[in-house]
Amino acid sequence: MSKKLQRNDTCHCGSGKKYKNCCMEKDNNKLSSKLGVVGLVVIVLLGLWFWGTAMSNNGAGVPDCPAGQQWSEAHQHCH
Repeated sequence: MSKKLQRNDTCHCGSGKKYKNCCMEKDNNKLSSKLGVVGLVVIVLLGLWFWGTAMSNNGAGVPDCPAGQQWSEAHQHCH
C-alpha cells in the first residue's frame, strides 16, 4: 500500500526536490479543480430541477398561482 506523500518527502516526479517546493501546489489545484467542476454540475442540476418544478403545472393545464390569485387564460399569468 502506498503512503500519502508528505510535504517534506522527495517529490514523486523525480526532480529530487521536496514535494512542497515542486508538485504539491499543482496536485492540490487538480483536486480543487475537480471539486469545482462537481460543484458546478450540482448547481446546474439543482437549477434545472427548480426551473422544472416552477414551470410544471398542477395536472389540469393551469399553473399554480399564489393564494388569493387565479390564472388568466387571456393574459397567461396569475391575477
